[in-house]
Amino acid sequence: MNYRVIKENDLFFLTDDKGNIPKENSYGLGLYTKDTRFLNKFDIKINGQDPILLSSSADENYMAKILLTNPHMEEDGELILWRESVEIERKRLIYGGVLYETLQLKNYYPKPVEFEISVHVDVDFADMFIVRGFQSGDVGERTGEEATDKSLHYFYRGADDVKRAAKIQWDRDAVAVKKEGEVVFKFHLSHGEAQSVTFTVSPEIAGESGTVIEPDTALEKLKQSYEKWESKTTSIETDYKPLQRLVDRGIQDLRVLLTDIGHGQFPVAGLPWFGVPFGRDSLIAALQMLAFNPEIAKGTLLTMASQQGTKVDPWRDEQPGKIMHEIRYGELAATNQIPFTPYYGTIDATPLFLVLLSEYTKWTGDLSLAEKLLPNVEAALMWIDEYGDRDGDGFVEYHQESSKGIANQGWKDSGDSIVHRNGDYAETPIALSEVQGYVYQAKQGIAAIFEAQGKMEEAAKLRDQAEQLKKKYDEKFWMEDQQFHAIALDKEKKQVGTLTTNPGHVLFAEMLEEDKADAVIEKLVSPAFFSGYGIRTMAEGEAGYNPMSYHDGSIWPHDNSMILLGMSKLSRQSAASTVINGLIEAADHFEYDRLPELFCGYGSEVGRAVKYPVACSPQAWAAGTPLVFIQTILGLFPDSLNKVITLSPKLLENMNQLSVKKIKIGGGYLSINVQREGEETVVTVDENTTGYEVVQKEQTS
Repeated sequence: MNYRVIKENDLFFLTDDKGNIPKENSYGLGLYTKDTRFLNKFDIKINGQDPILLSSSADENYMAKILLTNPHMEEDGELILWRESVEIERKRLIYGGVLYETLQLKNYYPKPVEFEISVHVDVDFADMFIVRGFQSGDVGERTGEEATDKSLHYFYRGADDVKRAAKIQWDRDAVAVKKEGEVVFKFHLSHGEAQSVTFTVSPEIAGESGTVIEPDTALEKLKQSYEKWESKTTSIETDYKPLQRLVDRGIQDLRVLLTDIGHGQFPVAGLPWFGVPFGRDSLIAALQMLAFNPEIAKGTLLTMASQQGTKVDPWRDEQPGKIMHEIRYGELAATNQIPFTPYYGTIDATPLFLVLLSEYTKWTGDLSLAEKLLPNVEAALMWIDEYGDRDGDGFVEYHQESSKGIANQGWKDSGDSIVHRNGDYAETPIALSEVQGYVYQAKQGIAAIFEAQGKMEEAAKLRDQAEQLKKKYDEKFWMEDQQFHAIALDKEKKQVGTLTTNPGHVLFAEMLEEDKADAVIEKLVSPAFFSGYGIRTMAEGEAGYNPMSYHDGSIWPHDNSMILLGMSKLSRQSAASTVINGLIEAADHFEYDRLPELFCGYGSEVGRAVKYPVACSPQAWAAGTPLVFIQTILGLFPDSLNKVITLSPKLLENMNQLSVKKIKIGGGYLSINVQREGEETVVTVDENTTGYEVVQKEQTS
């Protein structure tokens, strides 16, 4: 099914491509906030019949337009309504916690027409986990409904004893309003005449709801918020239009995924089902956005810090200092029927929290945030050493404690994703390769912050720990026969030798010796890994390889982006260009110039990138990947602590020009232009108000 979704802050509306929510559907369509469905039926009929779809676009995530028309209608030989006489435009947006939908009816028949439009609504107040079939449980009940000439109001008391309600209003006189959810309007339209009716739907939780304003005002305010976002975001211009479209789409998608729960804006993981704070995804998406809007990293860090673990709670896989995995707000969570309040079953969010803070500081020079978060930083470092390293061997491992938790707790969290070369699944506790890289990068990065703050003893301790980890990682994870690192060590400390992308994330940490970094990069762009459209999560030929799988041979743009950051940081720009070109070519096979969450790992000889059956769209770290393309092409890595900006630009084959304006670094901006002139690449610094030195780094390959 083609779904349509719009979102603003933490309210989103998911319908079919006609704009309807049919009462019986298996897709979980509805209006949601706080993991509760506030509409489970919403459809329109003309003279009791379903309209015909003309066009339906999902290219704008904050506003949608859907065009419909009437079928041919006659009875006993008498014409009621000629086919395609009436244009029905559905225009919808969300602002201030309220859904606005305007139905405009226009008569294209040469004579006056008369017809009825009926709107059918219902509200089940279902918890999202029940809607998605993941969970049954004790829930509350509807406690009544009220109908007036201009509204329907539905009430519910949850098992958590929270009162929820949905208020549906309209601005045109109806000829009938039924409590069971049918509202009927009569329209008399002369030739060429258009009339409209606007519906608003306001979810209420514990007596709080959004305020309904004029629809035109809501739209104007929404547009202004997007204009403000764009004005604060780095702008790019390139003559390579496929890349331009991808970046523009990514910036727009990231804006719609921004949410604020009281600590600043941060990106939720993706729509429709992961519009919530999500440790790993939110942190990585914010990392991808640093070159475009570093303020988002600040909001993300403060949000994660607000939910940092404080106690040992096996039900939620919580430990002191641990950064959360995912938080939910519905009645199942509130009544402890699921452990997502929040749930902490992730092994990588805690070091990634520290990585994001250190990278944010390198971009902004904002030591005040690090000072504010010092208790959180110390708690996270303590968790890495005491709880993360379960057996004291120097590596961070995971093991599921919660009965309703997640077994594999890295980003590849499928049950089959950590597999030996003989096809056996690895048993926990498991130490993942990329997590060790994150820990190394975190400790080196926080050490640099501590040094800038004059905390030399603490910094020296962290650097010593990082160097010890680097040595142990090289000893225990390196597979000489494969010239590559193992994905993990299992509970017996044996290498899980399957060739996967996980070790590619370690490149960004700069933890590998140069010869081994080169060997890893060479393998990642070899035919076994690189499909022509991107780097597969698992190399072709491995026992667990399956191009159709979620994590064992598919291609994830964000996974590629983490590898690209490492390639670019190490100035391996040719390899990075190969990967970027493949992903740009893949994007051409998907809707709206958008990289999906993932796609199948079939080679480019198939002739097109193959869609994965179920993927979030838009999805934050997929939307952030084209932004990483720009940073990678520029080889841009600032270090505000040492007041230097490093560049190693390499334009893609199909590019002749890239202009990047108003990159926020430190207390100023950097604007640069990269131009191909014959065989030369000419870099011009158009603006540098940072006060930092710009150094062009020589490329290794």
